[in-house]
Amino acid sequence: MGTQVPNLSWLRTFEAAARLLNFTAAGHELGLTQTAVSLHIKALETKLGCDLFVRRPRNLKLTELGNAYLPPVRKALEDLSLSTLGLFGPEMTRAITVRVPISTAVLWLAPQLGVFQALHPGVAVRLVSTIWADSIADDDVDVDIRSGHGNWPGLKVEKLSEESITPVCSADRAKAITGPADLPDQSLIHILGLEDTWSRYFDQHGIAPPQQFEVCVDTTIAALEMVAAGNGIAAIMTRYADAAIAAGRPIAKVGQPVPFGQSHYLVEKADHGPPRPEISAFTDWLRKRFSDGEAYPRN
Repeated sequence: MGTQVPNLSWLRTFEAAARLLNFTAAGHELGLTQTAVSLHIKALETKLGCDLFVRRPRNLKLTELGNAYLPPVRKALEDLSLSTLGLFGPEMTRAITVRVPISTAVLWLAPQLGVFQALHPGVAVRLVSTIWADSIADDDVDVDIRSGHGNWPGLKVEKLSEESITPVCSADRAKAITGPADLPDQSLIHILGLEDTWSRYFDQHGIAPPQQFEVCVDTTIAALEMVAAGNGIAAIMTRYADAAIAAGRPIAKVGQPVPFGQSHYLVEKADHGPPRPEISAFTDWLRKRFSDGEAYPRN
């Protein structure tokens, strides 16, 4: 009878993947690669003799059997956790899941997490950096940070920042830029998925934007890498530019910032109950970090 029980690691992976409906996000939570998650699920399906997920490009959903299997698996794992807690005491570490836009995560927040961990060593932070805000189930997110205009119906929204945009280029190229009028003739990088930052910047200076861009990228991260390599100029959030310069990247700002029109927000359900102490500690720290002027605060 015991040989019929699947591997516990496979079951943990199945529960995370079924809850998040994303193999990559499940891997982040469990400390596994996306490939390892996929192999665990495939091994479990082979053991059970049926498919648990319907796999489609950019979409994952449970089969009927997978949906039926999830509640008993989840209960078994919870019972095991409670039994362990009752016998051996609470874990020292409490974990929170933080969802944040990928550029904000990589360029600004991730380098500062050490500050929070030094202040709160008993709290583990799972940083879920995604391009699309709905790639992980809302119920599985403890702290949700979004960038935009704050218009998310049915959600409680708290503005964390007023953002601006600034053109940046490599330190060497900066020597040839004397003012905004020099920018339209340069190799400009357009960041897809954002409001046209260049149109906004040129409008503020009464300059006609170019009709087309030589290079388009889908993240500020990619734009900054091109800028640092001397391959163009990008208009990015001043917050990201300051952080990159503070980190020693070979870039320079070549213009005064202008209002972006978008901000960072803390988002939660309107009927959300009282947060756990570790969540409150993180959001309090986050508010202070967004209000601080330093790119990489030291304490």
